[in-house]
Amino acid sequence: MATAEKSKIEDNVVHIDPAAEAERDLTDGFHLVIDALKLNGIETIYGVPGIPITDLGRMCQAEGIRVISFRHEQNAGNAAAIAGFLTKKPGICLTVSAPGFLNGLTALANATTNCFPMILISGSSEREIVDLQQGDYEEMDQLAIAKPLCKAAFRVLHAADIGIGVARAIRAAVSGRPGGVYLDLPAKLFGQVMDAEAGAKSLVKVIDPAPAQIPAPAAVDRAIELLKGAERPLVILGKGAAYAQADDEIRAFIEKSGIPFLPMSMAKGLLPDTHPQSAGAARSTALKDADVVLLVGARLNWLLSHGKGKTWGDAPKKFIQVDIEPKEMDSNVEIAAPLVGDIGSVIAALNARLDGSWKTPPAQWTETIRTKKEANIAKMAPKLLKNSVPMDFHSALGALKNVIKERPDALLVNEGANTLDLARGIIDMYEPRKRLDVGTWGVMGIGMGFAIAAAVETGKKVLAVEGDSAFGFSGMEVETICRYNLPVTIVIFNNNGIYRGTDTDPTGRDPGTTVFVPGSRYDKMMEAFGGVGVNVTSPDELYRAVSAAMDSGKPTLINAEIDPAAGSESGNIGSLNPQSVVKKKK
Repeated sequence: MATAEKSKIEDNVVHIDPAAEAERDLTDGFHLVIDALKLNGIETIYGVPGIPITDLGRMCQAEGIRVISFRHEQNAGNAAAIAGFLTKKPGICLTVSAPGFLNGLTALANATTNCFPMILISGSSEREIVDLQQGDYEEMDQLAIAKPLCKAAFRVLHAADIGIGVARAIRAAVSGRPGGVYLDLPAKLFGQVMDAEAGAKSLVKVIDPAPAQIPAPAAVDRAIELLKGAERPLVILGKGAAYAQADDEIRAFIEKSGIPFLPMSMAKGLLPDTHPQSAGAARSTALKDADVVLLVGARLNWLLSHGKGKTWGDAPKKFIQVDIEPKEMDSNVEIAAPLVGDIGSVIAALNARLDGSWKTPPAQWTETIRTKKEANIAKMAPKLLKNSVPMDFHSALGALKNVIKERPDALLVNEGANTLDLARGIIDMYEPRKRLDVGTWGVMGIGMGFAIAAAVETGKKVLAVEGDSAFGFSGMEVETICRYNLPVTIVIFNNNGIYRGTDTDPTGRDPGTTVFVPGSRYDKMMEAFGGVGVNVTSPDELYRAVSAAMDSGKPTLINAEIDPAAGSESGNIGSLNPQSVVKKKK
């Protein structure tokens, strides 16, 4: 509150006593940013300190906001993005200007593509210098660069507008289809001073930032009638269904309807993968033979072959799609029954229509799924039980499958090529939002950022299963894991290279383009920062080492030696990697 100013009047001129001016309660841009974030429930910031936001990070920490400092902004941004997915509140990433902003921008674009609510807050150069291109320190028009790559972008120039700027960023990040938002804070803003009472009044607490969007009754009726007429219905659950946190409603719909369900990778665990209605182990059959497909928080993008082609077979398909974004409908194929609304409201409306007249799918269809699933599981079992040296991907993942089965509340972070593709199908998940992976873009480098945020936001133990190539994108963050003493266990599937470790340079001059240093000991890297490092060569050793690490909760890295010849080019998506068929004439 401002105190009364002491003044004296001499010859009708007002003179302000300097002591009175000093007694006024003032605030500044630093404090207003912090107060705006705290008012809206922001408890954690991920970032990298530096000009001009170093003191902002220090002051956030002093005011009770947890600040996790990373070694690279992209990893901090990935942490903020997955924090948004886990909490439904925007994850905050704080970066310096220009190069730091650009590093964070990759994570912001990835968050937008995956519909994770995130706000990238970056310090920036002064507008009057940037606009005249006069060469300021790290000069860059960051707002213009960010706009095409995120859901919304805002710049705040005056301290009195910080409250509304933060509020707009929060609402944009979480409303409708969630995504990434950029908030530009020029350096001069932080030092701007204003009256504390006026500053407090300028703050905005966002009310109902993500309001429910109820589906139209006619749309619900249309979808129910289509499902009633289906002979071979299928539900596909996407990561949007996991984000919605409508777990009880989704489980009730699946079990009441009796329809088989297929979870996309980050939706695994909404219902256990071992659930009798799960079609995960019969994915090909389910997609090929289904006649009516209900998409819940899943898009018909490349991960589902765009709803076309041999993946979907010759049987005619009708699609029902649940999405909060109307423009998503008919993006690849005709959607016979669009259901526009938030997932919780839509599934609740569908549940209300599952009355006594509802009939579960024909037994022939559910039996087909069950039989195929059991056959595939039985076929895979010997590969997972093999205690071979050196390990291959299947035998190593078989050991980790048992680790997660025994610790269903642990979070699994997963990235790589073969490491990712095979783990999706092998490691069963039992609880929602426990599997975190590369998502829609399939981008490498999310591993350590996701693992750190998963530990920070949930307080639970985390297992990060990494290909050796994928780990290289964010591996220095093992120091961050040790610094904050987080309960993260990292397993690196080390086969000496990208895809495989067997490539050669035909000229004999250099290593092959996909080959790393043979016999690398990543576990020594962890030991350098005070964590626990272990090297293993067999599935039994791997199981014991990971179990011990998870139980201890200590930062641990396990270097799992995998046969360099194991793995396939580009993993399961080799068809997307063009290769020349023309041989050069000598």
